[in-house]
Amino acid sequence: MLFLKTINIPTMRTIESKNSKRSSVLFLVPSPLGISPGQRFRFEHFLPMLDDAGIRYKVSSFLSLRGRKRLYTRGNIPGKVLAMISGCGRRLGDMFTLGRYEYVYIHRWAALAGPPVFEWLIAKVFRKKIIYDFDDSIWVNESAYNKKYLAVKFLGKVFRICRWAHTVTVGNQYLYNIASNYNKNVLIIPTVVNTETVHGKNQNQVTGKPAVGWTGSFSTLIYLDIIVPVLQKLQEKIDFTFFVIADKDPHLPLKNYQFIPWNIKTETEDLLNFHIGLMPLTDDEITRGKCGFKAIQYMALGMPALASPVGINNEIINDGVNGYLCKTGEDWEQRITQLLSDPALRSRLGKAAREKVENYYSVKSVSTLFLSLFSTVVYNTAR
Repeated sequence: MLFLKTINIPTMRTIESKNSKRSSVLFLVPSPLGISPGQRFRFEHFLPMLDDAGIRYKVSSFLSLRGRKRLYTRGNIPGKVLAMISGCGRRLGDMFTLGRYEYVYIHRWAALAGPPVFEWLIAKVFRKKIIYDFDDSIWVNESAYNKKYLAVKFLGKVFRICRWAHTVTVGNQYLYNIASNYNKNVLIIPTVVNTETVHGKNQNQVTGKPAVGWTGSFSTLIYLDIIVPVLQKLQEKIDFTFFVIADKDPHLPLKNYQFIPWNIKTETEDLLNFHIGLMPLTDDEITRGKCGFKAIQYMALGMPALASPVGINNEIINDGVNGYLCKTGEDWEQRITQLLSDPALRSRLGKAAREKVENYYSVKSVSTLFLSLFSTVVYNTAR
């Protein structure tokens, strides 16, 4: 796992006291606060700490709430066009405020479509320090829907923005290797959860009927195809429920199946319906860029995670210690069967899983590193 090698990172108080002029940050992000999982778990839960550190900031989203709804609902092309025009108008307005800020933190990109005009202005004209953050292989076309708009989206602009950035922050080693081809100042900051608040509960593994579950979005439902045949076979001989939490019901052909619509207000309680969490993946350029967030969520709540041995999953999960890495259908069948029949094993692995997240993938473990982005600290990373 990539973390800090030798760093002298100041505490929150030191960050404030060592800057006669307080740092100030403009966050340019795709969506309004509290909506996008990527934003929520990459930077939003650090915002109160910026306040505590005396770092002034503003968050500006490309899309409004109404615009986001229009953009991600089928049809209504005029509404989508209006959402994009309005977003560009907001970004143009942001350019007139850049004089107030020392840093500009860009999550994914400043605008959802078009060439990196705003990023170029920020870096080359206004000479601001860009902190560029991404947590997926966002330069890859992920679906047929996106393919229609490939020329409009300018996915390759991610590499130009990396070149212009003062610092690039990414969620795993694979993304680090890619970004390092374009910028020498790249830092891995894992996607984390708040183990003291949102993910502060632990699953009781020794009571209740055991259940297996998966959570994700409509774009990742395709990975369930890997595991459904195994679940069908297991439900012929073991009584368990398979839960799916998502924004779209995949209507799986299972004997005992329950769909829970994703809800930000109940996400933790809904996850606690599981005793075992699954994260099946194919192995390709897209999945290697993923940051293992499903596994982190399961493990934070005291559940063993079963995942495909792809990318960062090999770092998050210590096979046989806090979960299992499953490569074949036989692996999935064996490990699910083993865990369903042994609550003591689920408890032991779940406890170790929680400890791993607290130590490496929690807000508390990463907050000082995140705050160092807005100071004069020189940091090094080790592979």
